[in-house]
Amino acid sequence: MRWHVPDLRARGIGVKIACRVVDNLGWRGIAVTLRATKLATISAGLSESAAVTVNESLRPVVDEIRGAIVRGEFVPNQRLVEADLSEQLGASRAAVRSALVTLASEGLVERVPNRGARVRAVSLAEAIEISEVRMALEGLCSAKAAELATGDDAAELTAIGERMRAAVASGDVLGYSRLNQDLHRRVREISGQRTACDVLERLRAQNVRHQFKLAMQPGRPGVSLPEHLAIIEAICAGDPVAAENATRAHLRSVIDALRAADRAGVPNVV
Repeated sequence: MRWHVPDLRARGIGVKIACRVVDNLGWRGIAVTLRATKLATISAGLSESAAVTVNESLRPVVDEIRGAIVRGEFVPNQRLVEADLSEQLGASRAAVRSALVTLASEGLVERVPNRGARVRAVSLAEAIEISEVRMALEGLCSAKAAELATGDDAAELTAIGERMRAAVASGDVLGYSRLNQDLHRRVREISGQRTACDVLERLRAQNVRHQFKLAMQPGRPGVSLPEHLAIIEAICAGDPVAAENATRAHLRSVIDALRAADRAGVPNVV
């Protein structure tokens, strides 16, 4: 399958993002991107006018259910019963139903004919595809962050790095995992790449359980700490090439660790 830039624009992918993904992953990588994001406007090939949009009045319901999935309160393949969610969230069943449709478009929920909705399980193969797409987009964000970071931004990233060092030294795995998320989020924010940020946030939500499983792997924080510090150092130095390379190297390490954990039969700890 070959996509041309006008086709990509019609499917909601910014031209600059598309070109960077093509440069890094090739045309086959575009197919990976389209599968991994599970966006209604991409995977179904719909026009932007047909995309699922979130009514502002429904956003709190969507955010509550999404947050519960990301935090692991709802586990993969767990049924999401509209009546139960309606009571739990104090929302109408119509609002819950609409929220589930939106979350299905984000790849967090799947709707099963005659059985309702359930939390979508992400396989190892898909988790690796997601990480490959992250490699391209987060590399772009790191490069842009290196170009745009202010002195205050650099100081904030450096402080996060120091807290990550302390967390590894004290064995605070959960604290390190939270700081890991904070670092990636701040790099995305500093980059100003809104389209990439939106896609990455959806991918992160889909992949959160694999990320948590990896974070709990013994010794993993000690491996990823120098990788994160290299990203911080390059951004603070204003070196976009080094920042992108460090980010891509980190995500290659993530992919290798996911495969190694699967071969070792590491159990799902959440």
